[in-house]
Amino acid sequence: MSFEALHAVKVYRHLLKAIKKHIGQEDYKKHFGEFVMLEFRKNTNLSDHSAIQQKIKLARNYTFLLNSVHHHKDLLFSYNIAVDRSDEMKRILGKSAASVGLQLPEVYQP
Repeated sequence: MSFEALHAVKVYRHLLKAIKKHIGQEDYKKHFGEFVMLEFRKNTNLSDHSAIQQKIKLARNYTFLLNSVHHHKDLLFSYNIAVDRSDEMKRILGKSAASVGLQLPEVYQP
């Protein structure tokens, strides 16, 4: 396998991981991952190296964008910039409780 092919596989893996982590795997969101898989499979037989490099660069940039947007959102939550932090605090408390083997009870909401 050539260096370019290994690089493409690495970019492909990172992109799928970012989609899975930040967009989700629910049924109504699967078309994001399916589109990426289709594009990478469609471009495996291209002979134009500049077009391949452009598409790999685009995939790498999109991965970077996904990760950066969600990191920025997490920073906004941590700085408490005009957002409701109750869901964030529930998630943090749930992780803390799970780390010692406990589970928080569900709160009744009428």
